[in-house]
Amino acid sequence: MRTREALSTLIFICIIHFMAAAQGGSVPKNDLHIIPRPFKTTHITNPFHLNQKTVLLLSGDSIKSDAEVFQQSMHLIAGFSPSIVDKASSNYIQLAIDSSVGAYKEGYVLKVDNKRISITGHDAAGVFYGLQSLIQLVDERGDYLIPGCIIEDHPRFTYRGMHLDVSRHFFSARQIEKWIDVLALYKINTFHWHLTDDQGWRIEIKKYPKLQTISAYRNETLIGHKKELPHVFDGKPYGGYYTQEEVKQVVSYATARHITIIPEIEMPGHALAALAAYPELGCTGGPYQTATFWGIFSDVYCAGNDSTFTFLQNVLDEVLTLFPSKYIHIGGDECPKQRWHICPKCRKRMADENLKDESELQSYFIKRIEKYLNGKGRQIIGWDEILEGGLSPGATVMSWTGESGGIAAANQHHQVVMTPEKYVYLDYYQSLYPEEPLAGGGYLPLSKIYNYEPISAELSPNEAKYIMGVQANAWSEYYENKEKAEYMIFPRLLALAETAWSPKESKNYTDFLSRLRPQYPLLKKLDVHAADVFDEITYAIDKAADGKTLLGLNSTLPQGIIRYTTDGSAPGPNTNVYHTALAVGETEIIKAAVFENGIQYGRVFQKNVLVHKAVGKPVTLSFQPAPNYDPGNASALVNGIEASNAYNDGQWFGFSGVNLEAVIDLGSVQKISSIGTNILKYHWQRMWEPTELSFWTSTDGNNYTKVYSQVDFPVNGINTIKTSLQSTQARYIKVVGVNKGIIPDGEYGAGAKALLLVDEISVY
Repeated sequence: MRTREALSTLIFICIIHFMAAAQGGSVPKNDLHIIPRPFKTTHITNPFHLNQKTVLLLSGDSIKSDAEVFQQSMHLIAGFSPSIVDKASSNYIQLAIDSSVGAYKEGYVLKVDNKRISITGHDAAGVFYGLQSLIQLVDERGDYLIPGCIIEDHPRFTYRGMHLDVSRHFFSARQIEKWIDVLALYKINTFHWHLTDDQGWRIEIKKYPKLQTISAYRNETLIGHKKELPHVFDGKPYGGYYTQEEVKQVVSYATARHITIIPEIEMPGHALAALAAYPELGCTGGPYQTATFWGIFSDVYCAGNDSTFTFLQNVLDEVLTLFPSKYIHIGGDECPKQRWHICPKCRKRMADENLKDESELQSYFIKRIEKYLNGKGRQIIGWDEILEGGLSPGATVMSWTGESGGIAAANQHHQVVMTPEKYVYLDYYQSLYPEEPLAGGGYLPLSKIYNYEPISAELSPNEAKYIMGVQANAWSEYYENKEKAEYMIFPRLLALAETAWSPKESKNYTDFLSRLRPQYPLLKKLDVHAADVFDEITYAIDKAADGKTLLGLNSTLPQGIIRYTTDGSAPGPNTNVYHTALAVGETEIIKAAVFENGIQYGRVFQKNVLVHKAVGKPVTLSFQPAPNYDPGNASALVNGIEASNAYNDGQWFGFSGVNLEAVIDLGSVQKISSIGTNILKYHWQRMWEPTELSFWTSTDGNNYTKVYSQVDFPVNGINTIKTSLQSTQARYIKVVGVNKGIIPDGEYGAGAKALLLVDEISVY
């Protein structure tokens, strides 16, 4: 094994600072393993022994249902349930409501000593949440030992949500109820039920029976990721829907657990399943088919057809009888407008209503539905695209495309739920290990969702008050079964729950992990298949003073020791112990694993590090990459790390509608034998190859010679381009990729800007 060169003090400090920040800094003492972290906790002596003789003492019938839910939970996790009695002198749990307890709805005070437990809620919800904290304090030691404590607690946000898409993959009403139990345990109070989309209509509407017989089913389902070509299907009909009786049962079940269910009926886009049953509602009249793969489709509800609004109003009338929620979610996102642009009825509507473009037509559509729902005593909530063309004063916005929509809505004094894709989407990968199960894309580790702050610094205190809360979104394209769904949702939802409930000032990731790990026995009793990969190795890339690549490794596992190899062999309990960032001076395969008490924890980490002439050299870009594909520093183009085909590791540079033009300064004129790079081509992700890719060299930075050009990129995925050069001297290397521009008609995403993705420009 080679001896590593000593790292500079500055770089060492930077790496240590990075790792400390990732772990959340200093660790406050907290042995009450409650999630979300309570507002205030005080430890006292003398724990309470919970046993089969413990009883429940209620002050009023208004909280009897909360006590009964607690009994059900205790029977599940402990095998016995405290009975409800009229009086008791010891060994009891007392429940009461006192509105003078704090000034916050849903707040509570929980006191535990050796004689009794008391939970006093500001309201019934407060009592219920106090009981959820108590459930988490149950500690199995023969008898159940509850630590002596006083907990004073209340939520930060009034809206604490989880969204679940059941259109792509369907989950039974019983499964939904099981997940509602888990949401309630962690004080989530809103379940956003995404019931309709292109791939399936999941709610019974008695007036339109073909929604059940046609729209609720698709002919087959895509196998694998939609980016892969050719598309492969399973050939099996798929579908299902909830009867109105099932919906009523689920709503009742959630209400008993202080969870509001908000139904989502998508409009004007994501309507293909409905159009398959009622083609007269589309601009072309069909025929249409319930979608069998994932994506956005150009056929939407016709905005110029009055029968569209009659249909939707009749649907909503039945929905309103099932859901007592203040809000009805009407979608409003990702609505292509190509059909509207050429539809005679839509053109006439625009002329009659004096609308200047299709964005204003969408605004007309949303406002018309909103007016109808307002007349029924309800309010709309929709994704941030409902801002297009103007928004009615009473509408509430879910900001998903980023934070800008939520900020704009708050600026206009609209209520906002923050749900930005890159921070809270549970169809993103939670680990960069290649063994991870298939996901939609992106990278959302547990630490990132935990550290998300819903109130932007751009908002004034007056504007910030319009942020109602935060929500995690579970999209089910790649949730093939309930186990996969749970792996993707948990424990990331617990991190979101803490952001939604706990004071911003008390959040600490290391402390959160110390409370999360003891939750796993409870999650197992609840039959939740939660992911447990958050303590595995993560990495950071930096540049050493001498231009070498620094590879920093980290694990959050307490007492975990990272061991590594550089020769491609598997790490073992006796291989090198990692202490500080590795300075890689030649191309190597780094493998590492975490060991605890000599036993390997989790999977083996692997990273191939390239070393070439351009590593660590200055890079200048003529055009800036798109925000979602911007590693943050142009030097990532020459850091020795090649991006993966999952495009989620923060290495790809993506140029939206503009060209790639990168210039590398090697620092001196030297012999160049080859130049290469990687281009990612996935048309079904709107990622297009350049119309031409060219390499140029220069000795002075002014006069360039083209040394290579390529126009054909045959691979659906990573196209590796490399050319050999003869007797070439250069200091400056320029790589130019001509963007496709606008995606052509007939292709996925037609009319949108093409993305040109590139990574690792290698020079030898």
